[in-house]
Amino acid sequence: MERLTAYKKQFLTYLESQKWPTKPAQLYAPISYILNLGGKRLRPVLTLMSAHAFGRKSESALPAALAVELFHNFTLLHDDIMDEAPLRRGQPTVHTRWDNNVALLSGDALMIASYQALEPYPDSLHSSLTRLLSQTAIAVCEGQQLDMDFETSQGVTEAAYLEMIGLKTAVLIGCALQMGALVGGASLDAAKVIYQFGYALGVAFQIQDDFLDAFGDPKTFGKQVGGDIIENKKTMLFHQAVQLGSNQQQEALLAHFETHPKKPAEKIKVVCDLFETTGAKKACEQKVEDYTTQALQQLKTLAISSEGKSEFEQFAKYLMSRSF
Repeated sequence: MERLTAYKKQFLTYLESQKWPTKPAQLYAPISYILNLGGKRLRPVLTLMSAHAFGRKSESALPAALAVELFHNFTLLHDDIMDEAPLRRGQPTVHTRWDNNVALLSGDALMIASYQALEPYPDSLHSSLTRLLSQTAIAVCEGQQLDMDFETSQGVTEAAYLEMIGLKTAVLIGCALQMGALVGGASLDAAKVIYQFGYALGVAFQIQDDFLDAFGDPKTFGKQVGGDIIENKKTMLFHQAVQLGSNQQQEALLAHFETHPKKPAEKIKVVCDLFETTGAKKACEQKVEDYTTQALQQLKTLAISSEGKSEFEQFAKYLMSRSF
């Protein structure tokens, strides 16, 4: 964990060195606000870690790490509007503190800045990195649209849910690792393998995030607990409850996922109880472990140092056990 902490500290120092304009304040103040809220910084840490694992100093990947983090925060600003989320990292969301229009435009500026962050790299590497980021950006938009579509769809399967979180979450984690690998001079084959490691890790991460949305501690989770239940999102917990529950439990769950009460506390409690009594809670925890194991299998084919593999393994196990 010491190395992970060192990567995070290195990235935060670089992030803090970036100076945003002060005018117009309504555009840039929300950007400074969201970036200063903290967060896990998992994606930029993975970019630095990957560059180091493939033989370059981690600081060579700082611009790529910044690009990934700025792009990620762009998605958060827009996602929070779509989800009508009141909290992000335990604080009011940008659209709550300002308004939707401000959050939209500041998010757009963050996306553009994510591409500008890659400008220090030589042309050939810059071309590869921007192409990868563009491919990832389109996939994330596709995943977000599917996520919104699923809120009103009755026929969402577990396979469709996995496709959605793969697009919405896993591709950006894969991108973060592949960017670091490209900066680190990895072969195209090796870069693809580390992407697959990140993709599987991203699926595990999102399932864990969905789990914490229902069962996390509000003090550490940083978002509104039960938000997915309020929005009738059919996460892995929902699918496992449908598969494992009795007919009566299935009917009760489906009935609750058609309601939008003004005071949702009772709905959240009943649905969480169903997740637990059907065995969905334990099954979801097992899914996180399974996808983490799948991710770690990818590392076996990589010709990198044992130190590099160890860092990736520690990171994967850290994600699997996180509570925030």
